[in-house]
Amino acid sequence: MRVPLELRRAYKLLNHGPTTLVTSAAHGRTNVMAAAWAMPLDFEPPKVAVVIAESTLTRELVDASGEFTLCVPTRAQLEQVYAVGSVTGREEDKWALYGLKAAPASRVKAPLVEGCVGWLECRVLPEPDVQRKYDLFIAEVVAAWVEDSVWKNGSFDFEGAEEHRSVHHVAGGLFFTTGERVRARGTGKE
Repeated sequence: MRVPLELRRAYKLLNHGPTTLVTSAAHGRTNVMAAAWAMPLDFEPPKVAVVIAESTLTRELVDASGEFTLCVPTRAQLEQVYAVGSVTGREEDKWALYGLKAAPASRVKAPLVEGCVGWLECRVLPEPDVQRKYDLFIAEVVAAWVEDSVWKNGSFDFEGAEEHRSVHHVAGGLFFTTGERVRARGTGKE
């Protein structure tokens, strides 16, 4: 079940480097795309950065709305993740074509992608030069959600939940999934 996550902990949804699904909405349209280049930037207020290419429908909708979501997809969604990162939303309804289900977000118009394990609702912090030069968007996280079945003791724990593990894009359709949790000895924790 999707449950709220304290905003000051929102960075934990991205700090392990997962591929994300970026959703956008404006002008009566929505879109979804895959993005491997997304990362947390700050704790309070929480901020993220994501690369959204200028030529994409997602970029057009984000430019128009100033909002997007970052959703952390799972191993079970791998084929859909690769597919929505490979075709344009200008010509296809990627939601319908690949069977992705949208759910309403709480603070932004861009939808959440059902079946993911983490969701960040984001409002763009205008940096026109950075956006134009580098396709880099910096945003404040205004709401965060996590799948409670894989969130234990304040972080992801995918033990026994192989299909819920997050995916990480290497290149050319090759991915790996999140692995075993291990702790450094010097942390003083078990």
